[in-house]
Amino acid sequence: MQRGGGSEMSPLRQPRGPCRLFSVSVRRSSPPHGPGGRGTRAELRAAPPCARRHFPAGTRRAFSVIGHSAHGGSAAAVGGGARCRGFSRVRFLGSRRFCRSRSAAMMGPRPVLVLSQNTKRESGRKVQMGNITAAKTIADIIRTCLGPRAMMKMLLDPMGGIVMTNDGNAILREIQVQHPAAKSMIEISRTQDEEVGDGTTSVIILAGEMLSVAEHFLEQQMHPTVIIWAYRKALDDMISILKKIGTPVDVNNKEMMLKIIKSAINTKAINRWSDLACSIALDAVKTVEFEENGRKEIDIKKYAKVEKIPGGFSEDSCVLRGIMVNKDVTHPRMRRLIKNPRIVLLDCSLEYKKGESQTDIEITREEDFARILQMEEEYIQQMCEDLIRVKPDLVITEKGVSDLAQHYLMRANITAIRRVRKTDNNRIARACGARIVSRTDELREEDVGTGARLFEVKKIGDEYFAFITDCKDPKACTIILRGASKEILAEVERNLQDAMQVCRNVLMDPQLVPGGGATEMAISHALTERSKGMTGVEQWPYRAVAQALEVIPRTLIQNCGASTIRVLTSLRAKHTQEGSQTWGVNGETGALVDMKELGIWEPLAVKLQTYKTAVETAVLLLRIDDIVSGHKKKSDNQSKQSAAPEAAQE
Repeated sequence: MQRGGGSEMSPLRQPRGPCRLFSVSVRRSSPPHGPGGRGTRAELRAAPPCARRHFPAGTRRAFSVIGHSAHGGSAAAVGGGARCRGFSRVRFLGSRRFCRSRSAAMMGPRPVLVLSQNTKRESGRKVQMGNITAAKTIADIIRTCLGPRAMMKMLLDPMGGIVMTNDGNAILREIQVQHPAAKSMIEISRTQDEEVGDGTTSVIILAGEMLSVAEHFLEQQMHPTVIIWAYRKALDDMISILKKIGTPVDVNNKEMMLKIIKSAINTKAINRWSDLACSIALDAVKTVEFEENGRKEIDIKKYAKVEKIPGGFSEDSCVLRGIMVNKDVTHPRMRRLIKNPRIVLLDCSLEYKKGESQTDIEITREEDFARILQMEEEYIQQMCEDLIRVKPDLVITEKGVSDLAQHYLMRANITAIRRVRKTDNNRIARACGARIVSRTDELREEDVGTGARLFEVKKIGDEYFAFITDCKDPKACTIILRGASKEILAEVERNLQDAMQVCRNVLMDPQLVPGGGATEMAISHALTERSKGMTGVEQWPYRAVAQALEVIPRTLIQNCGASTIRVLTSLRAKHTQEGSQTWGVNGETGALVDMKELGIWEPLAVKLQTYKTAVETAVLLLRIDDIVSGHKKKSDNQSKQSAAPEAAQE
């Protein structure tokens, strides 16, 4: 083989397989090596760590050596440390593969970058186990908040406010989590609260247990799709069993309705005033119930407003057959007590209309300014005359009322209230039968509300409140809550909202199932019996769903301090007997009791939503086998670099 100057080198052995092209640079080295000449130092570009070969003395130049690469080295230079004649050191820097003919050179495989370097990826079994652990952690946070012996949590929000509650949704709403599976668990609690208003704690505990029992099958290398198929089949069977257990209820039976609401309130902080709270919830929901063309509508959020007034006693709380707003009359000489008032509602201002943008007026004569002021007065006077024409006693507007308009209305013996919220105005319209008018010149007799029998302004504490009460057929109401502190009032409001949602669910779908874990044990027993007739590996995840349902009675037993194993075993044995589907756990004592006799019932709609949401969430999280994070945290160097320019600017 030839080196740079053309002189021949000692012959190399013929390569037997794929060969490597080694790039070698040669330079003088000291002290000299080899017979009769100066030594050289060669740097070969190849994969092996070291190789040596005799090269005659010469100046620095580059040439190539072909060598056999069967063992990662070459025929000319094999091995990691053998000394060759005339060389002090040979270093291999890289290699390029060549075919046997040394003519078709091919580049080696290079890594292909698909994801950005700022992304973090986790996949496989590690992700599935991480999701299950996150779900179990969220479930453990609120496990003690289930049942009548539930503990409360105290949470501090970032602004320094305090939240004291045992409501699952309220607790999880205040918690900040990073794991995506934990965020999904918190989301299902919010969905449950919006959909049916109750069962927010149960759905989290049940979803966490569904994932927990699946962990064993994943460790045994069972494919997630097999587990998912079994879960979906179990859900279909659970729904069919629930509908068989469900019993119809007469919504006109007040005593039965109060029992149902009391079952929901017993697990809350207001169970001391459960009788009062139940009657408030039932009256409020019955008031806002609206039926038109065979379609029933119960909109608690829009038409049943809860007003919290600190002070007084909790027993002073009540439901008004009308509306209360936190407003006073605009002029001190206006009437504060009106019987059988004629009410006009406006969403326009009783002020001179100003330009949308900046308006400039050039005045050349002194009379022009007086004319402009006169035009403003005439405009306001015309609006007041339009109002006076329909002879109202009370005018309520969402916008402002000018001093001049107050003067004209006061002279006509009309009371005015300004800057009322849009939602309050809608409630007043629904309570007294008035229509909200946008322009005073369009006001007609049928727009005037005459449904209220009394308008009164009262001072409670340091604030004035306007009451429009004794309405003939109010389809909106206000609930007044009194209590010692804002935190207590906030918790009472949350509990009352749950009670109203339960009442609404029963009125919309009058079906009940027994509470106290009786429904879960009945379904668990039925699923276990059905799994005995199944074949294949699907029967084991199917049976695991039945096992997961027992977490509700087990948690009830744990939270009241009874013996979990003894009571749960007795309950299992009880449900094997005929006609024992209504037996469950008394959450106060931990004893077995018939829920029919105890009067603990739950709406079917709440149970259906709980099971559907829990199983669907477990299925969703089991399907995930890869998590790709979009951004990594900045390294310390990056943060220092970004901080340096900011410091320089300062």
